[in-house]
Amino acid sequence: MASSPDVPSAGNTPENAATGFSSDIPGTAGTATGGERRGRVRARRAAVMAVPATLIAAGLAVLTAQGALGVQFAISGMPFTVTATELKGTGFEQFGSLDNMADGSPNAGDSGGQVLVITSAIKNATLTKLCQSVDLGGTNLLIKAGGGKEKVSARDLTTDSTELSGDASFDNIEIGNDASTLTKAGVKGPIGVFSQQADTVRIARLRQTNYATTAGVFRLPGLKLSFSDSGC
Repeated sequence: MASSPDVPSAGNTPENAATGFSSDIPGTAGTATGGERRGRVRARRAAVMAVPATLIAAGLAVLTAQGALGVQFAISGMPFTVTATELKGTGFEQFGSLDNMADGSPNAGDSGGQVLVITSAIKNATLTKLCQSVDLGGTNLLIKAGGGKEKVSARDLTTDSTELSGDASFDNIEIGNDASTLTKAGVKGPIGVFSQQADTVRIARLRQTNYATTAGVFRLPGLKLSFSDSGC
């Protein structure tokens, strides 16, 4: 938001203007009466929001400061479920984020159109018996893939989740990194945000409640889309 311009004065130099503040400096230039003129001062204030988030993966708790978008699009605000009998990945990162709905979304409720999520980024991932479902109200849109010999594969995969569970194991894990310094998956979060990363990740009996998923490449062998009375 732009601030109102200062009333011109003899002391309102470019140096003063660059700081965003102006000083009350007496002067006579430009006045009919030679009286003292005062510049109006407006300061910009930035609010910092601290948001806690609990990560259910290998019993690790994650406390985040203000996050950033894990995905670069407005989410629908409708959560969807993702399950897999096994996920394996190389180059793993995780940090807190905020996803935003489109303005005026009917799914915003009392949230203000924002959802606190955990962003998980994996450079290369495979998933066995992937199932994804979204409740459309009375019926579920169901997607299944990777149930045969060939597994679902993804490159540069990110998921924004509110719940994540399973039996997890990590190789060379680092916990407590600043999200802006992550290196394993090529994704960086905001500075000052709690995060973790590892060389590899394996999660058996994966179950997620997601609001968004992105991938550079997403291959789904044996894809089957259908409607069902029940979800994943």
